[in-house]
Amino acid sequence: MTLLFIAYLGGALTILSPCILPVLPFVFARAEQPFLKSTLPMLAGMAFTFAGVATLAAIGGSWAVHANEYGRYAAITLLAVFGLTLLSPRIASILTQPVVAFGNRLLNASGKPSKTATVQSSLLLGVATGLLWAPCAGPILGLVLTGAALQGANVHTTLLLLAYSAGAATSLALALVIGGRVFAAMKQSLGVGEWVRRGLGVAVLSGVAAISLGADTGLLARLSSSSTGRIEQALIDAANATSANTANSKPENGSMTLAAGDARSGFRSDLPVEGLLPSLGGAVEWLNSPPLTVEQLRGKVVLVDFWTYSCINCIRNVPYIRAWAEKYKDQGLVVIGVHAPEFAFEKKIDNVKKAIDEFQIGYPVAVDNDFNIWRAFQNSYWPALYIADANGQIRYHHFGEGEYDASEKVIQDLLAEAGSQEARNNIGAPEAKGAQSAADLNNLRSSETYLGYKRALNFASPQGLQGDVAEEYTTAEPWLNEWGLSGNWTVGAEQAALNRAGGGITYRFSARDLHLVLGPADGGKPVRFRVKVDGKVPGENHGMDIDADGNGTVTETRLYQLVRQAGEVKERTFEIRFLDPGLEAFVFTFG
Repeated sequence: MTLLFIAYLGGALTILSPCILPVLPFVFARAEQPFLKSTLPMLAGMAFTFAGVATLAAIGGSWAVHANEYGRYAAITLLAVFGLTLLSPRIASILTQPVVAFGNRLLNASGKPSKTATVQSSLLLGVATGLLWAPCAGPILGLVLTGAALQGANVHTTLLLLAYSAGAATSLALALVIGGRVFAAMKQSLGVGEWVRRGLGVAVLSGVAAISLGADTGLLARLSSSSTGRIEQALIDAANATSANTANSKPENGSMTLAAGDARSGFRSDLPVEGLLPSLGGAVEWLNSPPLTVEQLRGKVVLVDFWTYSCINCIRNVPYIRAWAEKYKDQGLVVIGVHAPEFAFEKKIDNVKKAIDEFQIGYPVAVDNDFNIWRAFQNSYWPALYIADANGQIRYHHFGEGEYDASEKVIQDLLAEAGSQEARNNIGAPEAKGAQSAADLNNLRSSETYLGYKRALNFASPQGLQGDVAEEYTTAEPWLNEWGLSGNWTVGAEQAALNRAGGGITYRFSARDLHLVLGPADGGKPVRFRVKVDGKVPGENHGMDIDADGNGTVTETRLYQLVRQAGEVKERTFEIRFLDPGLEAFVFTFG
């Protein structure tokens, strides 16, 4: 119920996002019509259609991609006709002659003075608007879509999406009430009403053009001067803090402080009890250790880290988790990594073993390919950290990167509570290199971008993203945070696969580091590639997986660091061209 409420609030905040702007003309064109017969059916049609289309997208089949694409074409055509009828009653009359019944509905929908809007016409326009509406995926919608991608289409996902779209419809309805009063005041002047109607027609056609050109997710996001992301993240954090199964991930000041003499008998931490440590059963394999059980761990402080090896946020967590495992292993701390795969290639045990070796992880790792441990913890995040005391009670959790000092103090606090006489109160930052280095958050303006059609956003190639078919793509100069393909590619649900040598990927980004998860198709031969930044070899801006001339080779499926800006961090165009076929690209990440 809490998630439904948060999804609803996240949708309501969409009114502040630039991505809602192309939809506003369609909504305000109904400002003069009765609310129950016109506005309400349109907003309901918009909400239900968006929720339905987004749910189908979770299935990930190519038929869903094509169905949505054709639906958008039909909606664009319908709303373009709607805009023309607003511009001129004569045009409306001509357009409606071939199909009189449908034409009458369009005239009603257009707000012609001699007609009254019908529920059917308003619902039809709402469905069309819902097919075109593509809101910016902020933290709340991102959480819903990530859950959908993980669990597939289900009733819970649909309800969350419906709550999100209902929130957006509510804020639009409020805006419409205000807008209707403004229009009514304007029309009191002789002749103004006709010009208002024509102005709405121009606005509708402008909205159709913006959506057709992809400006609803590209240009408008780039020009945005305000973002709801921080507000949405605050809502998620607040829900985590008050959830029945979880408590505050950042304990109150003083609750974690540990003086040098506090490691004594009878010491009790002020950390809250969040619940019992769930079962660790269901892993397909354990690495670096035989299978561990909750009963075996009684008397130990247990840190459980949910991660997956190609996730940049998880990679940046690894040095801290590894350092704590080594630093406190003799004082009663047991660290367990739960590897829950995001992509299919991360389910391969050999790939996980290679990653563990490369990251120098020596603590036990449970390979949770079936998400049994994930579900037992009711977890929803990569990375996610849970710390339990010696009595098997979870006392702290943290989602995402950061809060390392707070997390280490929790470890010290719980070790002292367990009677450790060696619990230290010094906090250290481990040495981290390459992709494991902390992100430059002050200069980070680009975010995780998936290349598979299930979660792809901001695709700039003029051919549009074609699912599960070989397609020849071309790339124009993208806007910030847009990307495109060149050459012959087949885009699947999770990845883009290169069919012929010479293909490439272009991305306009703004961040210190650029990473790309790449791999040879079906464990095939290595794939050579070259990187350019702003049309030149990267030089001192090269990442750890390429040389200064931009040359590199994909030998295994993992995250590759391709750019690390050495000087001023600014907006740049990244290009990678592959010299061999048989390549799969999954996701861009930044730091």
